Amino acid sequence: MAFLKRRKASKAMEESPKQKEDEQPKVKTKTGPVTAKHVIFLIGGIMPIFLGFLTSLYFATLHENDLWFSTIQEVEQEISFRTECGLYYSYYKQMLQAPTIIQGLKELLYDNKTESRRTINLLKRMNIYQEVFLSILYRILPLQNYLEPVFFYLYTVFGLQALYVISIYITSWLLSDTWMSGALAAIWYILNRIDTTRVEFTIPLRENWSLPFFSLQIMAITYYLRPQLKPLHPRLLFTLIMASTFLFCITWQFNQFILLIQALALFSLDCFDMVPTSKVTSLYLVHVAALLLVWILQFNNSMLLGSLVLSFILAALIVRHLQRNLKSGTFGLRVLKLLLHLTVVFSLTVLINNTSKRILGLESDEHIFKFLKAKFGFGATRDFDAKLYLCEEAFGLLPYDTFQRLMHTLIFPSYLLALVITVSIAGTVAIRNLSCSSCSTQSQSTSIKEENMIMLRPDMAYNLIHNVLFGLLALSTMRMKYLWTSHMCVFASAVICSNHLWSLSLKAVRLYSPQWVGVMRFTIPIIIFIYFYHEFWPKIMIELSDLREFYDPDTVELMNWIKLKTSKDAVFAGSMQLLAGVKLCTGRTITNHPHYEDKRLRERTKQIYQIYSRRSPAEVYSILRLYGTDYILLEDSICYERRHSRGCRLRDLLDSTNGHVMDGPGANDPDLEVSPYPRFCDEIKSNDPSYTTFFSRVFRNKTFHVYKLKKKKDVPY
Repeated sequence: MAFLKRRKASKAMEESPKQKEDEQPKVKTKTGPVTAKHVIFLIGGIMPIFLGFLTSLYFATLHENDLWFSTIQEVEQEISFRTECGLYYSYYKQMLQAPTIIQGLKELLYDNKTESRRTINLLKRMNIYQEVFLSILYRILPLQNYLEPVFFYLYTVFGLQALYVISIYITSWLLSDTWMSGALAAIWYILNRIDTTRVEFTIPLRENWSLPFFSLQIMAITYYLRPQLKPLHPRLLFTLIMASTFLFCITWQFNQFILLIQALALFSLDCFDMVPTSKVTSLYLVHVAALLLVWILQFNNSMLLGSLVLSFILAALIVRHLQRNLKSGTFGLRVLKLLLHLTVVFSLTVLINNTSKRILGLESDEHIFKFLKAKFGFGATRDFDAKLYLCEEAFGLLPYDTFQRLMHTLIFPSYLLALVITVSIAGTVAIRNLSCSSCSTQSQSTSIKEENMIMLRPDMAYNLIHNVLFGLLALSTMRMKYLWTSHMCVFASAVICSNHLWSLSLKAVRLYSPQWVGVMRFTIPIIIFIYFYHEFWPKIMIELSDLREFYDPDTVELMNWIKLKTSKDAVFAGSMQLLAGVKLCTGRTITNHPHYEDKRLRERTKQIYQIYSRRSPAEVYSILRLYGTDYILLEDSICYERRHSRGCRLRDLLDSTNGHVMDGPGANDPDLEVSPYPRFCDEIKSNDPSYTTFFSRVFRNKTFHVYKLKKKKDVPY
């Protein structure tokens, strides 16, 4: 190389003045192309903002069209925030109704309405800082006369979708070096909205707040892992990564499990020398710092300190420090060292995690591990909490119809093509990195690593492993598909439009030429865009003109009755989902709720649910009184449930947990016994004296039955 440089320098010195003059016009002609590049870059920079705004408007319009949200009464608007969504929104409403911001914060810190006869710190237990921040913002900004609180909340969440799409767009652009890739990724995200997001119908859900920040973090990490950054860029990117990771963690209680998968992706890349070790360590430290900061803000929430991701990062750093010669030796020796490294890291992770949980007395997430153990076939279980998850479709395997929808939009075949290309290259790079037996010197080893980084850049390698791991998670648990499918849009579009990867692919099949690369890189996305316009544009227009209206008169009647006919201090028991709505719509005290990350709450919920089991009225009455219940809300849809198959109906879960034979034809475990009592939720409607002694019916409609518990002094024992 030095010889070539000297030769070029001497040749330049020998050039005549005339030759230099002849070259002057060539410098002038460069002005045109540079200007064209600036115009293209400007278009590419405006496009994500436009697509982000379009996505927000599209989702907001669909939400409005589906419910006619702006015209229905307040109670109907609030009922539309079903299950845990209603619970989270109730704290936003509570903060706005408080006399002052300080008083509102005190009510959250010392809450005794979310779990009757128990004072809890909501900021510690739940990820509701976003509701607190938004309520404070609404109070201090001059918005009250122009915008209702509910619409401020809605527009904020839909606005975050713009951030989501912008991040997806830029990530794909960074990977492919063309903004056409970003546009394709964004449009794929919109067209596959059924499988990429739930924001349209579950607005306050935690993932709708956190995933835009996670996408922003992935974008920043992608840029951070690019080689040859300018000196100032790593600092700015590191700040953005830290901020986005923190915002992601503070807004979703499942942050630790997502970060664990991200840490595993970084660990894999580090083991195969695909990403600089120093950058992996920096990202590990970001994870730790973000989780510790959230731990502080959540008043020392022990669930974070006992998380697997912290244990894993600590184990990985310790073992790497002790095993410094991991990346040296022949191919066979390096493979053996790597296997030993993996064994030690994972063993130490389990040891650290179990030790920390014992020290902290942590039991908040044990139900998740029971569920995972049963899900992957490590023994059958009758555990109520584990079965509750196992029987939910959202926690089952990814259904086949998902792939049918993804095939229709062409993203899945494109993704498979991208996966085959990048996995082939990654496999080659990994083997080359491990087999350095031919590297006689350090400079040779460094040269091979540099060549491998050119074959598969660190940012593309990270996105590949990240996508594969989240794909495996999505295949096993349907609810987690939104992490995979949104990034699938990024990855597939980036590979399809990548100049570098098309060059390598065409060279592999001996069809390489710059012209062919250009044709493949731009023709395929243009064909896909034409297909989108022909296939989906008419359907979108029909969809946007489809007007519906919210209709749930039975629930509206129930909520209005509770507000008008019951004391403000009354305590209600019932299903988690319904009680979340009661808390939001009426402000009454409830016994249990859908936020399930607390052992005492899980035990309480199982006890409250005995209203759907085969227990005596005296037993049920005693349980309900233990939690200060004044009214029970019975739902026919649960008492006579047909949605789930036998064994997964709520009444079946309760029967098997209580040791009772389940309803209906079918096999039962041999140790189950026939209960001496009929089903409570059904028999109480008969007005039998054994029930009327303890309960009196005060309200009913086609869906709900409300019974008031008689006072102890009126109950003969």
